[in-house]
Amino acid sequence: MKSVIGDLDRVERVVKVVGFVASDPAFTGQPGVINGASNLLGEAFGEAGVHARSAVGVAVLPLDTPVEVEITVAVRD
Repeated sequence: MKSVIGDLDRVERVVKVVGFVASDPAFTGQPGVINGASNLLGEAFGEAGVHARSAVGVAVLPLDTPVEVEITVAVRD
């Protein structure tokens, strides 16, 4: 985020997190994996870090990455 917006103090709130977890079709723990991202955002931004969230299991991610997280934030001017 910082590399895109320049200053994390500009984050007004975290709107949504979408997490993709490369996993076997029988694995159903994707939400637990994405909890790490949600917890970090809550610690970093407090109440402003509370967000909507989806956790999706996929067969493979680019470059064989195990987890990909997409974050949408509202930013102050």
